[in-house]
Amino acid sequence: MEHFNILLVDDSEEILKSLRRALKPEGYKIHTATSAKDALTTLSRETIDLMITDESMPGGSGTELLKSVRELFPDVIRIMLTGLKDLEIAKKAINNGEIYRFFNKPWDDFELLISVRNALRSKSLEKENAHLKSVCQQQQELLQQIEDEHPGITKKNMSDDGAYILDV
Repeated sequence: MEHFNILLVDDSEEILKSLRRALKPEGYKIHTATSAKDALTTLSRETIDLMITDESMPGGSGTELLKSVRELFPDVIRIMLTGLKDLEIAKKAINNGEIYRFFNKPWDDFELLISVRNALRSKSLEKENAHLKSVCQQQQELLQQIEDEHPGITKKNMSDDGAYILDV
């Protein structure tokens, strides 16, 4: 099982406790920050897979934080959580921060948990896909090297559709 690091950002300790309690059963390593500045410090020190941030915080908005994270740490999945019911904030966060999801406070723990699971599963599949592409590229380069050293060797015993034919 892959272990994921999640960063929770909110100026309310109670909100951070609630989020931690909701995510704890999944076995994620949880980091917390109470400001955008603290969040950026954590992101520079830890490998974070997913961040959930509030919009309204002293010293910088969640929207500004999301935009910075997108630019500095583009692989971090970003989710916004806010008590504000303003759709303009949601649009701005989506457009500027490229967030994965937007939740209003109070949130539904189950819905949040499913979204986090799905986001991390998607990230894991993208990582595996990139690895498999790299392996295929290496194998293709090796085949080309063999072909260069022994012209025609990779062409022999192949059908028209590119499948190898075994001589028995």
